[in-house]
Amino acid sequence: MPARTAEAVWNGDLRNGNGRMKLGSGAWEGNYSFSSRFEEGTGTNPEELIGAAHAGCFSMALSAGLGKAGFQPTRIRTEARVHLQKADEGFKIGRIDLNTEAEIPGIDDETFRKHAEQAKAGCPVSKALAGVQIELTARLKQPV
Repeated sequence: MPARTAEAVWNGDLRNGNGRMKLGSGAWEGNYSFSSRFEEGTGTNPEELIGAAHAGCFSMALSAGLGKAGFQPTRIRTEARVHLQKADEGFKIGRIDLNTEAEIPGIDDETFRKHAEQAKAGCPVSKALAGVQIELTARLKQPV
């Protein structure tokens, strides 16, 4: 399996400095700052990127598990809310809320929720974030 890369450059001190993060694939690059991380400033932050990685990983893991069980998902949409919290030793990611909504023909709610819980526990990003509380809300949406 290939190793994935990303990089960040930070210029200046913590409060007044600024930086730029980019994905090794070249698919995305963006600015970040103290304000975009700890306040409501423009730009991105590491937690937002962790959220994107977790939402993407979870959605793929759920699709894979459903496929192995004979279900063909039409659409899976997941939002990850990453909570950065002040702790005694500084800051930490204390909780991630995964909110997923899926359209899956022919599945009942109980079976869907079972597969969602398995995906939460089994996706590689969830495993990497094992020290973080991960809460899951899973909603089965009926196709239109």
